[in-house]
Amino acid sequence: MTPEELLGKVHDRPSFVSFVHALAEERELAMAEEQADPARYCLDGARDWKNADIASFLYAALTLFEDHHPNEAPSWSRFAEFLYSGKVIE
Repeated sequence: MTPEELLGKVHDRPSFVSFVHALAEERELAMAEEQADPARYCLDGARDWKNADIASFLYAALTLFEDHHPNEAPSWSRFAEFLYSGKVIE
């Protein structure tokens, strides 16, 4: 399953781990596609990846979480949303 398909199903540790595995596997596939055709992916990454390096990924994820819901209790689904945000937010 894709990260998008798994994101809404994250509710506990095992489902979070499955989501992270899918996200990492998808990034590996996207990197291979980007390396095979760099001109095609010069603006955006393959498979809708907006942030290829870890710093950009983390900063993008933070933009959604820094000011929203400061008193919200952490959960497996919110952790998954944080990671997914790093993929799709520029």
